[in-house]
Amino acid sequence: MDFLRLLFTPRGLFAATGLTAVGLVAGGLILAHTMNLAACPLCILQRMLYLLLALEAIAAWALAGSVLTRRASALVMLATTLTGVWIAAYQTWLQRWAKGVSCTADQPWWESFVNWAGSQWPLMFEASGLCSEAGWKFPGLSIAEWSLIAFTAMAIAMLIALLRKP
Repeated sequence: MDFLRLLFTPRGLFAATGLTAVGLVAGGLILAHTMNLAACPLCILQRMLYLLLALEAIAAWALAGSVLTRRASALVMLATTLTGVWIAAYQTWLQRWAKGVSCTADQPWWESFVNWAGSQWPLMFEASGLCSEAGWKFPGLSIAEWSLIAFTAMAIAMLIALLRKP
């Protein structure tokens, strides 16, 4: 019972979010390399957001001493998780309903950024897959759909951390 009470404190939610984000990146890398799955630009963007969340969680955990910094940290992390929700939802839409559509019609700035990051650290950020292909599924859901669930759960956790009374 004490563990659950600790988990639902803002510091506990920050830690859980950060650890989950790191675990999802590690799991994604393991899946990619053991099953020869090719990550797409949207997958890489989500991976980058998970890594950003992990860094934000470290800072948030350290700064959670005052109400103002705790709420500011939760707000920043909420914005990051909602960005992840949007990207994962867009990729889910591409995979489920927008048949014949790729990531984008032209190469936007974020796709150029993903390509640059992939050239800097290929193991972590190389994007060679197609966003519209679901590839591997686990109980009927694609990786993008699982990512949508994870980002949504993290967004809810950050809402709880933001609205929690001191």
